[in-house]
Amino acid sequence: MTDKGKLNYFIDCGLIITFLLAFITGVIKIPELTRYFGDVFLVVPASTLSKIHDISGMVMGLLVLSHLVLHRKWIVAMTKSTFGKT
Repeated sequence: MTDKGKLNYFIDCGLIITFLLAFITGVIKIPELTRYFGDVFLVVPASTLSKIHDISGMVMGLLVLSHLVLHRKWIVAMTKSTFGKT
């Protein structure tokens, strides 16, 4: 695997992890669903869940940005082939 391939792999792994953290903590934080997840707050305080949600969302945003930068040539090529003159 090339260095760029390894970098893509680790960025994608980071995206999966941060997405799952943000998604799960976001679902737990939905007020209508707290009655189903009430026991979670006995183990992990709501403020901690909010911090995990916020930080994982920010890290995911940075990983998405780096993913787009790494794939910018492919994105430009696909955009030109899709919307360019034929």
